[in-house]
Amino acid sequence: MASPAIDSAWLSSLSEPFCKSLNVGEAHPADILPVLEAPVPFASDNSNAPQPPPLPSKNCTRTKFSKRPLEYIVVPKETKDAWDNLFKEGYGADVCILTNEKSCVLAHSNVLSIASPVLANVLRLSKVKNGMRYIKIPGVPHGAVCMFIRFLYSSCYEEEELQKFVLHLLVLSHFYSIPSLKRVCICSLEQGWLTRENVIDVLQLARNCDAPRLAFICVRMVVKNFQSISLTEGWRAMRRANPALEQELVESVVEADTRKQERQRKMEEKKVYLQLHEAMEALLHICKDGCRTIGPRGKVLKGSQGACNFPACKGLETLVRHFSNCKTRVPGGCVHCKRMWQLLELHSRMCNEPDSCKVPLCRHFKEKMQQQSKKDETKWKVLVSKVIATKNAVGSFSSRSKDSQIICSSAYCFYFKLRLPKTE
Repeated sequence: MASPAIDSAWLSSLSEPFCKSLNVGEAHPADILPVLEAPVPFASDNSNAPQPPPLPSKNCTRTKFSKRPLEYIVVPKETKDAWDNLFKEGYGADVCILTNEKSCVLAHSNVLSIASPVLANVLRLSKVKNGMRYIKIPGVPHGAVCMFIRFLYSSCYEEEELQKFVLHLLVLSHFYSIPSLKRVCICSLEQGWLTRENVIDVLQLARNCDAPRLAFICVRMVVKNFQSISLTEGWRAMRRANPALEQELVESVVEADTRKQERQRKMEEKKVYLQLHEAMEALLHICKDGCRTIGPRGKVLKGSQGACNFPACKGLETLVRHFSNCKTRVPGGCVHCKRMWQLLELHSRMCNEPDSCKVPLCRHFKEKMQQQSKKDETKWKVLVSKVIATKNAVGSFSSRSKDSQIICSSAYCFYFKLRLPKTE
């Protein structure tokens, strides 16, 4: 904000009725100097906030998700064991599945055809030799093929084996259309098996295997841990094979960082607007009712007895006291008086009753507005609308914690950060 071009004689003449309209009592210098020397950082809005509720325990979480739907069918353990043994023993098998290690996995064509429509089509096109059908599942380890076929029989698997072959099983379940196995793989990856070393591989598989939620989780993890993930072998391999994906992830990181900065900027602005509204309330409180050692003429002051319900009152009281005793008082000559002039003008723009208003100079600033340029007038209107909108969004401030020196921080932000129009 540029230094306001103000008629010094006019402001000096206006400051006299301001001082005469207020009864400024004695105050200890120790209460004044710290506030005037440097702005005090804004106290956190959460200083008086209640403690958040505890996180749900593992037992509660399990209980919540263990509720079974009405159509859920419980398969006895004996039945699962019977199907599991049928696969392991290979009794009556009529299919031989060849793997990369030139090993063979025995299976039954009826079981495979019922479990997977893709395998049914493969078996239909396969040739029969000595009563045995031969098919190939290339590209994955032998152990992964065994787990895959076993799951088709009994839906059984070992946790350690699943973790070892989860990526291969995800590909197999998608290619051969086994939704139940695909859900198991996706759920396992989402609930803790994602690491910084494998997240890039999982992301590419998730996109190829039509797992959008898993892909979203991977992208979010890359954005959060970009520095470390960009140094992994998976990232380097992805850069060589799929540079378009690398560019997309980098853009996601930049976009997330931009959103974060914009969110922080809006939060800081919101704090400033809240502080300004508290300052307006405290100013009206001081000029109308009086507070502690300062108030309107003829008002009995309370001194140091009792605590004020307005958080900005003490800081504003100190600023008013300085303004009434300052020899310079012109906005261009004293930074504290400059802030006081700005607060007075902001009040006049928010006040709807200038004729009966108890705040000094309110009507004078109303008259002075008519001489301002349209550009400055627009800026002031935007500021006033944002202060009022922020107040309405947050609600009442009566339960907020009391910050006795909040007004100096408000004036500092008000002058240096918001780029207010000139006061003419």
